[in-house]
Amino acid sequence: MARSSGREGAYGSEVLERSNRKPGRLGIALVRASAMLTVAVLVFIIGYVMARGAKMMTPGFLFGSPEKMGREGGIFPSIVGTVVLTLSSVLIAAPLGIGTAVFLTEYTREGLFSRIVRFGTESLAGIPSIIFGLFGFLFFVIRLGMGWSILSGSLTLAAMMLPTIVRTSEEALRSVPDVYKETAYALGASRWQTVTSVVLPTATPGIATGVVLAMGRAVGETAAVIFTAGSSLRLPKSIFDPVRTLPVHFYILAREGISIENAYGTAAVLLTAVLLVDFAAYYILHRVSKRRPATGR
Repeated sequence: MARSSGREGAYGSEVLERSNRKPGRLGIALVRASAMLTVAVLVFIIGYVMARGAKMMTPGFLFGSPEKMGREGGIFPSIVGTVVLTLSSVLIAAPLGIGTAVFLTEYTREGLFSRIVRFGTESLAGIPSIIFGLFGFLFFVIRLGMGWSILSGSLTLAAMMLPTIVRTSEEALRSVPDVYKETAYALGASRWQTVTSVVLPTATPGIATGVVLAMGRAVGETAAVIFTAGSSLRLPKSIFDPVRTLPVHFYILAREGISIENAYGTAAVLLTAVLLVDFAAYYILHRVSKRRPATGR
């Protein structure tokens, strides 16, 4: 009887183990297929756009000026407009976002005000870009009289970039080990000295990652820009001049059917720029993970 019950128990355990393996293998196969499908979609989009637009990426196209409303010529003014508008937005959003993150992590405790700030930040992240564009048009362009200009577009894009910069900067600041700050305080450093000399330098790679990711969103933005920065094909001479970015140029060429070839060429250049920004963010994040100290908080 004892041997029989032992055999039955072993057989039951083996059957149970086999039955558990099947869902496990199925789950692994599903998640693997999901990952492969995601990569395949990305590769397909990149390959399709590059196959149609890479042939247009010549020096004449990249450094030439558009002619006949973009039907001929190059996209150099749009490249300059994209770079200027993005950098201007970063110069506005980065100090505000990093300052907000420093305040939330180092100068305030968890309370009503900090929860309001975080709720406001999360709410900004969920607002559609077309709403940002409408706000920028009504407030900056019309109400403040800035007109369609780099300044109006930069202020609007800066508002869109703030949530990303605040959240990533806050996480980077919180990842700094407490022992670093405690050592600085033990040496007689003030809170401001500790923040500027210890916390911020240690968290700089993580903060930089957030800024670069926010730049990636600004580079590819269309709706907010076309309402605030305009669509001029000329090179801007000041921040009060209108400008046309690469996404806006692509949108106009494709929508109006002006030149599908130039539209795909513009899309290829824009996609290359976005990928370079994403690779830069990944590189910075990879370096952060390698340099991150093992010391606990």
